Parts: sequence; structure tokens; C-alpha cells
Amino acid sequence: MTDVHRTIDAVWRIESAKLIAGLARIVRDVGIAEELAQDALLAALERWPKSGVPQNPGAWLMATAKHRAIDHFRRNKRIERKHEELVRQLDPHQPVDVTMLDDDIGDNLLSLVFTACHPVLSTEARAAMTLRLLGGLTTDEIARAFLVSEPTIAQRIVRAKRTLAEKQVPFEAPRKAELAARLPSVLEVILLIFNEGYTATAGDSWMRPALCEDAIRLGRILAELVPEEPEVHGLVALMEIQASRAAARLSRTGEPILLLDQNRALWDQLLIRRGFAALARAEKLGGATGPYATQAAIAACHARALTADATDWPRIVELYNQLPPSPVVELNRAVAVSMAFGPAAGLALIDSLLEEPSLRNYHLLPSVRGDLLNKLGRHSEAREEFLKAAAQTRNARERELLLTRAEALEP
Repeated sequence: MTDVHRTIDAVWRIESAKLIAGLARIVRDVGIAEELAQDALLAALERWPKSGVPQNPGAWLMATAKHRAIDHFRRNKRIERKHEELVRQLDPHQPVDVTMLDDDIGDNLLSLVFTACHPVLSTEARAAMTLRLLGGLTTDEIARAFLVSEPTIAQRIVRAKRTLAEKQVPFEAPRKAELAARLPSVLEVILLIFNEGYTATAGDSWMRPALCEDAIRLGRILAELVPEEPEVHGLVALMEIQASRAAARLSRTGEPILLLDQNRALWDQLLIRRGFAALARAEKLGGATGPYATQAAIAACHARALTADATDWPRIVELYNQLPPSPVVELNRAVAVSMAFGPAAGLALIDSLLEEPSLRNYHLLPSVRGDLLNKLGRHSEAREEFLKAAAQTRNARERELLLTRAEALEP
């Protein structure tokens, strides 16, 4: 890749979300806005290697996309009545204002976030749209991130755009009264992206750090756009504190290293401090008991402990008790209970989950149960649980770890 192409790629990552957001405000259709932005990108790929990168590449892309918008509306007979008004608005003969990308950019970006994460779309479609429109990722990059085929992701994005158009979803941020109801959908998507990067559900790698970085960046953008929403800061705190462990979670050859075995000297102190600051902001805004802030507070308990033995497990149990109940929360609480009050207490909670339908194929249930049985000296039972977990996981690295633990317990 030439230096110019590297520059174009970097510019696109930085400017694409603002570009699409600004165009969507004009054309009122996210799908069309993205096509116009892509046209501008293609123009840059064609021209910049010959003419050089312009002084303000973002403004150049916007001006080029506006030219394409004029052509689009001229071809579209269905909106002929709007033609003159739009042409006046998008007059290509007007000098390019280098600050045009900053006009209402906060409102535009916020509208793009809530459009990409609209509840009329499936969770998978929301994640793909968010990475495409706000993360600047290509279809191929998204497909590789989630280990699905590129045509599958392409179809998912096309269907999502069609759904937004058919449902006539307005390109606008929800009003304050609606924001609280719509915000969980956005936060869910960002955390889904982060979690897939933090512990990949399938494939040969246990982590995909680039996805974690994308999710944290999106969370920080959202925190700037809605600074008075405590749960946004809670989510940012959770992701930053969790991401601080990245360097300690893998061996040199890529094998997973579990939390209690990690070298905490490798934890990123800058990310921890940023996470603490975001958590303090959430608490100051009155969101200390929100689910994301509570999970961040649990992560903070680990971050404050210089060693695994110094972890305040009773406090972590208290925090889990504050979370909305769910089978996965109960599973995590059982781990904390086992650390605070002994493996037998944790195993009793685990055994109460064995008939839970939603955990039937969840590999972490037998994995945790195997760990507690092992601590209680019930090694043959523990081995069977590790083998069961290994058969259920779709991640190759995690499967190797579980099989290794099972082999260590062979008679």
C-alpha cells in the first residue's frame, strides 16, 4: 500500500462517520448517505494519488459527496419537487467551507448512532451497521471480526438499510423523553462489539483487540454526545478497565491466561485511571447503581487489587446482588461467592442453574462447575465438566485450555 493510500485509509476511518452523518441529515436516508460517502472515497482513491492529499481532506470528501448528491436527486424523478431546493442547498459553485464538517456535527453523529442502533433492526444488524457507519470498517473487516462470510455481512447491511427505509425511520436523535428508552439499544450494541473483541466466541484467537478499540472509541464518542447520561460513562468505564488487562490475558504463543493467574504488572494503568474517572463521572451523575456502572465497579475491585488474593470478593458479591437478575449474572455471582465463602457455596449456586434452558449449551457453566469441583477434590467429576465445556466452546484457544485442564486430571 502506498503512503497516499495509507493516508486515505486513515482519513476515512476518522472522517467517515461525520461524513455519513452530515449527508444523512441532508438526504434523510442512511443508505443513500453511505453510498454518496463511498462515491467520494472512490473519487479520492482515484484523484489523490495524482493530485496529492488536499489540505482539508474531510471537507474535500464532503464537497465531492454533495456533488454526487446533486446528481442523485437529478436522476430521481420521484423527488423532482425537491430538486430546486436541494440544488440550492448543495450548490457546488459555493466555496468549500473548511469547517463544514463541524456544522451540527454533534447532532448529526448522535442521529447516526441512534439510527444505526434502531430497535427495528436485529442485534446482529445493529452491530454490523454501527461498525460500518460509525467505525468505518469495510464489509470484509466486519465479516472477519465476527467470523462469518462477507456475503452474509453484506446481506445483513443491505437488509438493515432496506428496513430503515421501509419503516421510514427518521434520521434524528430521539427527544429527551425518548432517549432513556432508546439508549439501552445503543449501549447493548457497543458492549456486544467489545465483548466479541475481548473474548471471541469462535475462531483461532481468544481476543480481537481491534474490536475492543472500536467499541471503546464509539463509547467515548457517545459519552461526548450525551454527557449527562450516567450509564454511558458506566459503559466506558467498564470497557476501559476490562481492556486494561489485554496484555496479561494471553501468553506469548496466544494461550489464554485466566484472571487469577495474570501478571497484574502488565495491566495498563492509563486505561485503569481513565476507567476510574469515567466511573466517578457516572456516580456523580447519580448512576452508581445502573447495570453498566455496577459492572464497572466490579471490574474496579479487580483493578484495585495488587494481587488476586487481595481482591475484595465480598464487595464483588454485594455488587452482583445489585444487578438485574439473569442466569449469566447468577453464574458470575456464583464465582464471586466461591471466592468469598468457599467453593462449596459457589457450587450450590451453580447446581441450581443446571436445568436453566438458556445455559444448556453455554460452555462457561460446565467450565466454572469443573473448576469448583476440582477445588473440592472431586477430580473425576471436574474432568468430565472440562471435557463437556471443551465440546461446547467454538473458540479453538479456549478449547485447548479446557482440554489441557481435563488432561491434568486424568487418573
